[in-house]
Amino acid sequence: MAGLGLATRLYRGDAGLNIIGKKKVWFSVALTVLLITVLSFVFRGPQLGIDFTGGNKFQVPASVGDAKQVESAIAKAVTDVDPKGKTLAAVKIGGGEASYEVKTTSLNPDQSFKVKTALAQKFGIDVTKISDTQVSGAWGSQVTSKALTGLAVFLAIVIGYLVIRFEWRMAIGAVASLILDLTLTAGVYLLVGFEITPSTVIGFLTILGFALYDVVVVFDKVQENTGGILARNTMTYPEAANLAVNQTLMRSINTGLVALLPVGGLLFIGAGLLGAGTLKDLGLVLFIGMGAAVYSSIFFATPVLVWLKEKEGRVAAHTQRVFARRASLVEKGEDGVPTPRVPVFVDGGTLAPKPGQRPVSRPRKR
Repeated sequence: MAGLGLATRLYRGDAGLNIIGKKKVWFSVALTVLLITVLSFVFRGPQLGIDFTGGNKFQVPASVGDAKQVESAIAKAVTDVDPKGKTLAAVKIGGGEASYEVKTTSLNPDQSFKVKTALAQKFGIDVTKISDTQVSGAWGSQVTSKALTGLAVFLAIVIGYLVIRFEWRMAIGAVASLILDLTLTAGVYLLVGFEITPSTVIGFLTILGFALYDVVVVFDKVQENTGGILARNTMTYPEAANLAVNQTLMRSINTGLVALLPVGGLLFIGAGLLGAGTLKDLGLVLFIGMGAAVYSSIFFATPVLVWLKEKEGRVAAHTQRVFARRASLVEKGEDGVPTPRVPVFVDGGTLAPKPGQRPVSRPRKR
C-alpha cells in the first residue's frame, strides 16, 4: 500500500486525505470568496447587457459579408455617433433572405439614422435594406424575474427532497454549497467584467443541477458509511464522513473533468478562437460554475454537514466514547512506546481497516 502513488490511492478511495479535519480552512476560503464578491459588487457593480438596459437593434442583409465584418462596421458607426456606445455580437437570423442582427446601446432617432447611412455607404446597399428597431429592457427583466421564480421553486424542491431522502442537515449543507457555487461564479463574472445577459441567467440555473447531482452522490456515500455508527465505538462520525469523501473524490473529479471539457471547448475554442461572441457569456458562467461545483461538493458541502452533526448531542457523545475507548486500549510496548491495539484514527482521517487487511500485531511481552 505504501508503494502506491497518490493517483492510484485516489482511484482506490484509500488516499486518506484529511479533508474534514481541515474544515476551518475550507470555511475560510468560502468566506474569502464571499468577501471578494461583495467588494466586487460594491466597487465594480454588475454590467447589465442591452437586454436589461434597452437599446437599438439593427438588421443588415447577410449578403454584405460575414458576421465579423458586420460587427466591426456597426461598432465603428455607433462609436462615431456615440463614443460611449456599445454593440453586441452579430447573430445570423432568417433562412433564404438571411440577415445579421446586432444590438447596440440606446441611440436617438438622429444617431440611428446616421448609423444606417454609414452602413449603407460601407456595404454599398440602399439604406432601406437596413432596419432599425428599439429594444426594450423589459424583456431582460422578465427573464430575470422568471429565473428567480424558477430558482425559488428549484430550491424548495431540492430542500424537500434532501430532507425526505437524507436529513435536514444534509439539505442545509447542499444548499450552502449551491450558494457558494453561485457566489464564486458571480465573483469571477464581476471581476472579469462580462456583461450580464439572459444567457448568463440561464447558465446560473444550469450549474445548479450539476452541483446538486455531485453533492447528492457524496452525501449518499456519507449516509452509507454512517448508518448505525452510533451503535458502534470504532469510528467517529467525522471520520466516517471523511472516508466517504475520499471514496467519492476521484468520481467527483472525473465527473467534473468530463463536464468541463466540452464547456471549455465552447468557451476557449468557440468564443475565443472562432469568435462566436454569443457563446462567451454562457461558456464562462458554465465553466466557472461547474468548476466551483466540483470544489464545493468535496471541500464544503460535507464539512458543513459534519459541523452541524458535531453540534448534535448524541454525535458529540459518541465521538467522546470512541476516543475514550481508544485511549483505554492503548498499552505500552516493551520499548515504552505506546502501541495501539486497534487502528488509530486521526482527526477526520481515514485509517480505517480495509477489506482483507490483516489485524495489527501486538508486541510480545517478556
